[in-house]
Amino acid sequence: ETLQRIVSTLVNKNDEIHNFIDMLNHTISNVQVNSSNAISELDEEFDGLYSVLHEMKGTMANTIQQEEARKIQALEDQLSQCSRALESSEELLELAVQSLDIKNPVELLEVENMEWVVTVASAFRLSLKPKVSDSMTHLMVDFALEKRMLQAVKFLPVPKAPEIDVAACLVADNCVTISWRMPEEDSRIDHFVLEYRKTNFDGLPRLKGEQHWELIDYIKATQYTLSGLKFDTKYMNLRVQACNKAVAGEYSDPVTLETKAFVFSLDSTSSHLNLKVEDTYVEWDPTGGKGQEKIKGKENKNSNAASPKRSTNSPRASMRGSRDRFAGESYTVLGDTAIESGQHYWEVRAQKDCKSYSVGVTYRNPGKFDQLGKTNSSWCIHINNWLQTTFSAKHNNKAKSLDIPVPDRLGIYCDFDGGQLSFYNANSKALLHTFRTKFTQPLLPGFMIWCGGLTVSTGLQVPSAVKTLQKSENGLGGSTSSLNNVA
Repeated sequence: ETLQRIVSTLVNKNDEIHNFIDMLNHTISNVQVNSSNAISELDEEFDGLYSVLHEMKGTMANTIQQEEARKIQALEDQLSQCSRALESSEELLELAVQSLDIKNPVELLEVENMEWVVTVASAFRLSLKPKVSDSMTHLMVDFALEKRMLQAVKFLPVPKAPEIDVAACLVADNCVTISWRMPEEDSRIDHFVLEYRKTNFDGLPRLKGEQHWELIDYIKATQYTLSGLKFDTKYMNLRVQACNKAVAGEYSDPVTLETKAFVFSLDSTSSHLNLKVEDTYVEWDPTGGKGQEKIKGKENKNSNAASPKRSTNSPRASMRGSRDRFAGESYTVLGDTAIESGQHYWEVRAQKDCKSYSVGVTYRNPGKFDQLGKTNSSWCIHINNWLQTTFSAKHNNKAKSLDIPVPDRLGIYCDFDGGQLSFYNANSKALLHTFRTKFTQPLLPGFMIWCGGLTVSTGLQVPSAVKTLQKSENGLGGSTSSLNNVA
């Protein structure tokens, strides 16, 4: 046996070495390929730089040529003017010399205006200073700075790992805002990459049993908000890396933020047979009861198992213990997670064609014929759309009419320790009704429906607006409703 273990160990070690050799050969091949790619990219960058320099040279040479042509044209125009003035002056000079030889007084009278003609000649109005300079020094360039810059060109450095500012991170309203900074300024960083994943562990990320990282790419700022999340785990791991044009840096040290919220599903083992339940959705099924009863009857005849009404298919159900299904006119289904302390929040949306439904809480073990709000151990909001819409709060078989529009979405807030159950318009966060009591037993979310369907949203934190309203209401003392059950 000892030799067998040694042989087995050697075989495994040989396999590991073979695999490692294959990996090294593969890595060598990748190095060669990646080096060729890097050289190709370097050629492209330098070709691009040459192209920019060649284009700049052509543009600047063209500017010099235009300046040359402008100056030559100005000087040639001046030269032409001077030539015409000189020709006219020579004619006048010749005429004046001829006039000196005139002896006849009559002929002298003909040239008596010679002085005036000479005075107004173009030669006397001509500027003898060049209009433009022959200097071209204003078009000279000095590339000393650029040469130093080019000589300083190096390979792009790998960005350093960002540092997440935990104090600036915020978890609220099912959003996570994460903020980070670079250990030192780096102007070459192009963008950041944020990765996150949900977990139930409060420590460092674990290699096994963890979800894959979700990625948010091309973040330009040093802060990002993840919104629209369902907090169905207790924590979230987050990490950030910086990227320049060529390479991504190391990830920051991961941080773990608490994202605790109330998560539950609908307990199909408790639901009335006329309800069709799927996780967080329930709908009225008038034929479901008969069909399911037939199936259940066959199962009972073919096995000695316990009654299907007592079946516990889920881990939560087995921990909670079995209960009878709701029956009669109690078209009810409960949540599968009890509230025993703390503050919790969930939302419910009803289908438009829903005729009647109730939303609330009940103590853990209601009777199978009990209806929400008709016992002293359940509290609910009831909506009836059968003939005309009625909206009321119910407890202990008493109803209080609510003279307000029925919202599309209901928000339910339960403060177990504070003895408070409040209902809100989930869209506007307007308060609809509050029950105040002292809860003496664990509570379960409850839903009763007839004709239609309900969608339940869980994994939600208590909204900030609700917290603010609660502080305001508690600060004012609040009013006690006639439906409140004060134990």
